Amino acid sequence: METSINPRRHAALLLFLLLVSSAAAAVSAGMHVVGDKKHWAPDVNYTEWAAGEHFYLHDWLVFYYPEGYYNVIQVNETNYERCSEENPINKYAKGRSYAMQLNETGRYYFISGGGYCWNGMELSINVEPLPAPAPAPVPPSKSSAARRSGIWSAAAVVGFAAFVLGV
Repeated sequence: METSINPRRHAALLLFLLLVSSAAAAVSAGMHVVGDKKHWAPDVNYTEWAAGEHFYLHDWLVFYYPEGYYNVIQVNETNYERCSEENPINKYAKGRSYAMQLNETGRYYFISGGGYCWNGMELSINVEPLPAPAPAPVPPSKSSAARRSGIWSAAAVVGFAAFVLGV
């Protein structure tokens, strides 16, 4: 006997899987596109952009730029203040983007070479430790209202599963 999947049930199952996967993603590392839609370019206020972000250990920092025009140079604080490319920690000049995982807490400094740093292509961020996990929820009281609430929650889960599975 051949069974067909009802499109509504298929959509409901996909929605359920999406909700479960998005909950898992909420506890994973974040991704920060430098400059948002303006990307890594001259005349962007990266100090203002960074002030609106929270950088945590293991987050990703992504630089997008036109190929062949700009680069990303990680420098120390002194070279950041001088817009100097001397003795870079790292230099990324290939392609149109660069992504780096922030694997240490502390301050990171980035500039673009070729004089672009003087046009605002400089970024300083502070990477913080991961926030402490939320405290465990307080167990519900054993009142009849709590028991009824649990019954309704269980019934809702069973009902949703029955709907998806077509039972």
